Amino acid sequence: MGFRFDLLLLFTTLALLSTTTPTVLSDVILSRVDRRIDLNSQIVRVTSTLKVENAGPDPVSEILLTFPEVQAKDLAILKATLREGKGKVKNSGSSLPVNVANPEGMPPSLFFHSVLLPKALGEGHSLTIDVLAVFTHALRPFPEEITQADIQLVLYQDTAYYLSPYAVKAQSLTVLLPKARIETYTKLENTNVHGSDIKYGPYENLPPFSYAPIVVHFETNQPFAVAQELVREIEISHWGNVQVTEHYNIVHGGAKSKGEFSRLDFQARPHLRGASAFRNLVAKLPPRAHSIYYRDEIGNISTSNVWGDPKKIELLIEPRYPLFGGWRTTFTIGYGLPLQDFLFGSEGKRFLNFSFGSPINDLVIDNLIVKVVLPEGSYDISISTPFPVKQGQEAKISHLDVVGRPVVVLEKTNVVPEHNQYFQVYYRFNKLSMLREPFMLISGIFLLFVAGIVYMHVDFSISKSSASYLAKLQWDEVRATIQQVQGIINQCLSIHEKLEASLRDLSRTGDVQACKTARKTADSLLKEYSKELKPLLSFLQSSPQATQILPKVEELVAKERELQERLIAKHSTIVDCYEKKIGGRELENRVASHQQKVVALKQEVEDLLDYIEEI
Repeated sequence: MGFRFDLLLLFTTLALLSTTTPTVLSDVILSRVDRRIDLNSQIVRVTSTLKVENAGPDPVSEILLTFPEVQAKDLAILKATLREGKGKVKNSGSSLPVNVANPEGMPPSLFFHSVLLPKALGEGHSLTIDVLAVFTHALRPFPEEITQADIQLVLYQDTAYYLSPYAVKAQSLTVLLPKARIETYTKLENTNVHGSDIKYGPYENLPPFSYAPIVVHFETNQPFAVAQELVREIEISHWGNVQVTEHYNIVHGGAKSKGEFSRLDFQARPHLRGASAFRNLVAKLPPRAHSIYYRDEIGNISTSNVWGDPKKIELLIEPRYPLFGGWRTTFTIGYGLPLQDFLFGSEGKRFLNFSFGSPINDLVIDNLIVKVVLPEGSYDISISTPFPVKQGQEAKISHLDVVGRPVVVLEKTNVVPEHNQYFQVYYRFNKLSMLREPFMLISGIFLLFVAGIVYMHVDFSISKSSASYLAKLQWDEVRATIQQVQGIINQCLSIHEKLEASLRDLSRTGDVQACKTARKTADSLLKEYSKELKPLLSFLQSSPQATQILPKVEELVAKERELQERLIAKHSTIVDCYEKKIGGRELENRVASHQQKVVALKQEVEDLLDYIEEI
């Protein structure tokens, strides 16, 4: 609805300002306009053939092309070529300069570009110009959300009359659609449908700024692959290789998927249960590409495939899951190329001749960043591009670099396959700089061997009479003593477990005598361990190296002794109750206080052991 409102507002503005159009524009007449709007992919390509006549006395050196604001924001590329004769292009391979223009007295909601003619068009003369306009995001899904089983329908809105500041004698329009299924389309005078094509016209004798809005609602299940960001890194090595690494962040730009996704239905009937999704992309790489890889954030994706011929290599890129509307994926592809195919010399400079856009077919790129990494030591850098781009420079530190490698950064938004043209990066490089990395590598290996020889022949041991060496010996003795203390405490804890086990056996068998025997054995062992601890504690108390850890060791010994006492008291209470035939709730009440303290002391002893172990 917003788009239709813009068109109606524009039509009203043109009607109000038509009388203020500069008189000079009436000298140019478009005697014939033939337009073709190709909607076979997500990229809209509009081809216009304009036959221009100069009906005034003054020569004309430029022709204005007009776009409404709603189209101008999606305009990705605009080309104009001069024709001569029937189907023959003058100066084949070159196109006419096209610049942004701001003519006075024009409606503010229109955007203008001027096509500069190779020579001024005199009175009564005519020429034919082919104009190619490429638009992105011009097809709008309608409905905006669909289920897995739905087909994808899109809307395209334009004008049946060629929007121009010049009068048009005769014109026609052909809209090319991918399928014969058309939901709705605007019907005007002289409108015909032939298969999947809609033809409007011919229309004759239309005044400047004539406008007839049309809407086409049709089915398309072509991949709407949109790279929200693509970073291409082209690294030059004068040792014979150009390494290309491309990082993609891709989203399906079509109707968003709603509801649940069934992989079973998709695998069984992909053309019915996933017609709007796409499961792979194809990248056309240079013919001598090698060391090709494709991976995502998880790792290498083995479902990719490569095949080729002497003219090209095609890489089949298949994500881990099919992409429905609104779904996204990120991945990286990389490959190497022979240096001699892309690096050349001219007037004492070297220059890289490389393609700008993405090798993936019919990919729309919202933001493209191309980084050209030059060899370290490159200088006098200049750039030549076939279209305006944002330029910058940075540095990259890589292996065996000293100051870093210069990096040329080119950035452009709204990129389409037509931007996949060659650009050049010129720089100077001293051949002696190529010896820098081998020299550093040889020097590093040499220093490594020298270090090994020195290490083998020089005594680095610390003097046995030095204070640091004596302190180390004392600390080793302290550490060994602490380990002995830990071992004795662990043995005591093991005896505690045996006492607990005897109580469990008593509750199961009622054998009081066996429980008393276990108690006597435990008492004798604990007394022996207590005797062994005394000399160890005395040593730690006399050693200056144990000053910091001694309080924790003493606390550990004290807590273990307290645990012994509580455990023995618990043991005596239970045995006494069994001898007096006391059980049930009264037994539990007598033991409860001992049990709570035993559990707490066990935890404290374990925490102290862990603390001392960490030290």
